[in-house]
Amino acid sequence: MKPKRVLVKFSGEALAGSSGFGIEPKVIKYIAGEIKSLAIAGVETGIVIGGGNIIRGVSASQGGIIKRTSGDHMGMLATVINAIALKEALEHFGLSVRVQSAIKMEAICETFIMGRAIRHLQKGRVVIFAAGTGNPFFTTDTAATLRAVEIGANMIVKATKVNGVYDKDPNKFEGAKLLSTLSYDDALRDDIKVMDDTSIALAKDNKLPIVVCNMFEPGNLAKIIVDGDLNGCSIVK
Repeated sequence: MKPKRVLVKFSGEALAGSSGFGIEPKVIKYIAGEIKSLAIAGVETGIVIGGGNIIRGVSASQGGIIKRTSGDHMGMLATVINAIALKEALEHFGLSVRVQSAIKMEAICETFIMGRAIRHLQKGRVVIFAAGTGNPFFTTDTAATLRAVEIGANMIVKATKVNGVYDKDPNKFEGAKLLSTLSYDDALRDDIKVMDDTSIALAKDNKLPIVVCNMFEPGNLAKIIVDGDLNGCSIVK
């Protein structure tokens, strides 16, 4: 069954392109074009973006000067910056978009309200969920799974720089094998990194499939979500 509503998770680092920091206009334009193809097909789309291209809470708190809680708050703000940038790119493509933040900042975006988010999706608007869960010590992977469950998404698509999940690091081992299908318990194994354990456990409890794919393969999101073609990617279910 083709999903009617999805949650797409992008890493913050992906927005930085080759520079490794900040937001690369070409990349965010490309992502907006990929999301537009979903909107045209009538897919109700929610998005969560990380903030690693700007700052990570764990990194900010190293050295003992900045507390981890404050570092994570800084990371949440970074996701808001990315969300606003993507909103602008999507609107440039003619889409209707709303940013909802887990932290109140009325002058910039809406505060997350589940019912309002669902109504936006039903009206054909793309909804970008920012500021993680609003709590320190939780990753944007967990935020993505949480929001997906709350809005009743049919699947999570984790858009990454690789084709899917491998049995070992494909950047280090030439014979790394792509795993087309994994169980939730497989994904929780220490040597296989799909999402953090909290997010996978939440997906397992709610029987929410996780698809891991290469975001830089043009048309990949539409192929997976609209056409239902999962060849060349990984699914956790």
